[in-house]
Amino acid sequence: MRALSIAATGMNAQQMRVEVISQNLANMSTTGYNPRRAEFADLPYQQVARPGTITSADGTMMPTGIQLGLGVRPSSVTFMPGQGTLKSTGGQLDVAIEGNGYLEIQLPSGISGYTRDGELKRNADGMIVTAAGDAVIPNIVIPDDARSVQINANGEVWASFVNVVQPQLLGQITLAGFPNEKGLEAIGGNLFLETPASGGAFVSTPGDQGLGTLRQGYLEESTVDSVREITDLIEAQRGYELNAKVITAADQMLGATTQIR
Repeated sequence: MRALSIAATGMNAQQMRVEVISQNLANMSTTGYNPRRAEFADLPYQQVARPGTITSADGTMMPTGIQLGLGVRPSSVTFMPGQGTLKSTGGQLDVAIEGNGYLEIQLPSGISGYTRDGELKRNADGMIVTAAGDAVIPNIVIPDDARSVQINANGEVWASFVNVVQPQLLGQITLAGFPNEKGLEAIGGNLFLETPASGGAFVSTPGDQGLGTLRQGYLEESTVDSVREITDLIEAQRGYELNAKVITAADQMLGATTQIR
């Protein structure tokens, strides 16, 4: 009986949907996190009688045919880019991106990673790094005697020094954009990698080429909508239960068949 295997694919699909929702809810407080969404597609169909099949000698044609579906399969789990609410922190090296773009990070392997988590720090050498210690590209070093640091909307990093009237320009923070940011590969730690699906990164100063600007002293909050996630969770749970009922009904029908004498 096909119903057993079809309902099983439905249960697997709803289970995967619940796993995606749980990931979103677990990261509702993660800086710069965008929620993921599970998407599904129907499986191939068994063509018992194709539409347009000739059914009689006089040329009568079936207008619809008989096509029996075989269930559902996951088609993708994609993240939904969006602008999160900016939360004031007062940190000199905290920067939020208002608009499109990612900070470029040099990973320990030497390749570039990309993130919207602007919770930046200063390491022992004075270099601006992420909370995990990865260097921000381009490298910017803050001198030990710097009294304060200012980062403007265009990404320029200025430092003020004792007994110096004018602040000194230390460097320029750039942003990276992608033709298809949904094609980026998430690797954890708020980091993404470039893929053939995302297209190559184009790097420019904040505010140029459609990229966003920077806001010093702020961090971007997660864009997870907890109400929507809970609603989707209830829907997925009910979908799982309905598919389980189909399996129960199919089992009862098979049981009735075996009792026929």
